[in-house]
Amino acid sequence: MCGIAGKLIFDPSAQVEQTEIETMLGTLRHRGPDGEGVYLSANVGLGHCRLAIIDLDTGAQPMTNEDGSIWITFNGEIYNFQELREQLRNEGHIFKTRSDTEVIIHLYEKLGPDCVRELRGMFALAIWDARKRLLFLARDRVGIKPLYYLQTSDAFYFASELKAIIADASIRREINLPAVRKFLAFNYLPGAETLLAGIRKLLPGHYLLVKDGKVRQRRYWDLDFTRARWPVSFETATEQLHDLIQSTVRLHMIADVPVGILLSGGVDSSAVLSFAANGSGRKIKTFTVGFDDGEIIDERIYARIAAKHFHADHYETTISADDFWNFLPVYVQHMEEPVCEPPAVALFYVSKLASNLVKVLLSGEGGDEAFAGYPNYPNMLRLEKIRNIIGPFSRMFGATATFLGAISGDDRWQRYGYALGRPLSAHYFSRTSSPTSFFNRKLNFFSREFREDTIHFSPAEPVSGMLEYRGDEPLLNQMLYADTKSWLPDDLLVKADKMTMANSIELRVPLLDHVVLDYAASLPPEFKVRGRETKRVLKAAFAKVLPPEILQRKKAGFPVPYETWLRNRLNRKVEEVLLSSPARSRGYFEKHAVERLLKKNSLNDRYGKEIFSLLTLELWHREFLDQKPAKQSLAFEPLSPIKSAA
Repeated sequence: MCGIAGKLIFDPSAQVEQTEIETMLGTLRHRGPDGEGVYLSANVGLGHCRLAIIDLDTGAQPMTNEDGSIWITFNGEIYNFQELREQLRNEGHIFKTRSDTEVIIHLYEKLGPDCVRELRGMFALAIWDARKRLLFLARDRVGIKPLYYLQTSDAFYFASELKAIIADASIRREINLPAVRKFLAFNYLPGAETLLAGIRKLLPGHYLLVKDGKVRQRRYWDLDFTRARWPVSFETATEQLHDLIQSTVRLHMIADVPVGILLSGGVDSSAVLSFAANGSGRKIKTFTVGFDDGEIIDERIYARIAAKHFHADHYETTISADDFWNFLPVYVQHMEEPVCEPPAVALFYVSKLASNLVKVLLSGEGGDEAFAGYPNYPNMLRLEKIRNIIGPFSRMFGATATFLGAISGDDRWQRYGYALGRPLSAHYFSRTSSPTSFFNRKLNFFSREFREDTIHFSPAEPVSGMLEYRGDEPLLNQMLYADTKSWLPDDLLVKADKMTMANSIELRVPLLDHVVLDYAASLPPEFKVRGRETKRVLKAAFAKVLPPEILQRKKAGFPVPYETWLRNRLNRKVEEVLLSSPARSRGYFEKHAVERLLKKNSLNDRYGKEIFSLLTLELWHREFLDQKPAKQSLAFEPLSPIKSAA
């Protein structure tokens, strides 16, 4: 796990200076504190910050092949590298290291860009092919590792983080106004865009070829529900899935440094712990976080149950409302995208705790997206049944529900109305955003100028294309596809990567291994959801290894009490930021609309997500656009670990 960066000047007679690459790397050292390397050759420069996980002694990068014609800078882990190396060695390839990076070089020599199809793992990589004068960039199938790029009239830049690209003082920082509106619609930014005009994310499952000043992008993998609908029974699928995840977790445990488990006490992370513990032969260290707020249920009790059951060495930490607030500027600085993901703050603190004891963490991220674990899946399926029953009267019933919600102030009625009265894309959009706030025309939340500048934006558009692309599939598969292509890489995995790498921790997600995803996609929808029951086949696969208290517990997610904090303890601080002169000067919102939202939130906590989105958006502007950012403390006190008695 590392940070990568580079620059290619299109004029072959030009020269990339070492200081340019070093400046980029200076923003990435938290991703790779164990070493740093630069490769320069006339108009190309590659940089690498290393977090040493495998082959600690000889795995330095950028790395080359035997004759120096191919150079690579690579971020990630390839879990089948030993198998691939043996195949390549039998074909005559000579290896100088034990690293997975060198395997990619020789695989590229053999297959060219198609080499990525053979890689099982998480990765963002750049290869310079000196003979072809070709720069090749690739990102893993689901976007576990980030990769940003910028094409100007005379050069191409890339990096693991956006900060490294804008470290070049010649690059203008301009706001991407439609992306602002897209963020406010989804509370994250789906797709390739960022808030900085011109800077883009390489899409998951894609690679780029840069040659002679031209950039071509190709997709090499997609989630395919029709690839292999195996005629298996539920019982057989349960056995196969158990064995597959067991072997996958063991692959993800490969490292030359200590490995721990990020433990929430939920089904997925507890199952990952069970497989890791059974295959380890030693005590596994586990880590969790809680909150000093008596108004929420402390979920740490379930993490303790799981840790005790599997004889783990368990550690905990606690954060408060003040910790949460003081960290927000640092949160924005590391996230780089204004993602409305309050649990990311908790993830930072728990990975900070873990960094004292391990360098690698495994988590249960991804089980809900692969196997339909969220309550919205059965909810949406029921709503779709209602839509089919009432047929042409859907719009009328939707309008009635919306009206009832408006006069009662009940968001649920408005959501049902929004779902019943609109196409599936808008129906699905209503799941992740609040149609009662930013995009309700009656509220006039946006300023006239901002509305005119983004007039062509349709909130549901990014999702509608994904749903239509799988329109022949059952509804559940359509939703799983959309989540795997948007919500997962652009929200959850951004959080997972940025917050752990901020603490120089590598996070691995075995349930998002593409072999597991392909298997999940091959199973019929009823294996995943039946009635109100979610994630059926995955829970059945885990039934052999999990205690009943964990297996049967109600899904809770990561219940950070941020809504309560924003409404009560932090209310005045929130107002100071959102009603400040810098915030008003952006020109996005009507001041009275922001004041009204804050007032409503002070009476109840239904608008916590909207307020957190506005907070992160404003803090993002101060960090990435303002020439003279407002003075805000980036300092915070790391919390002391508490070792559980479990």
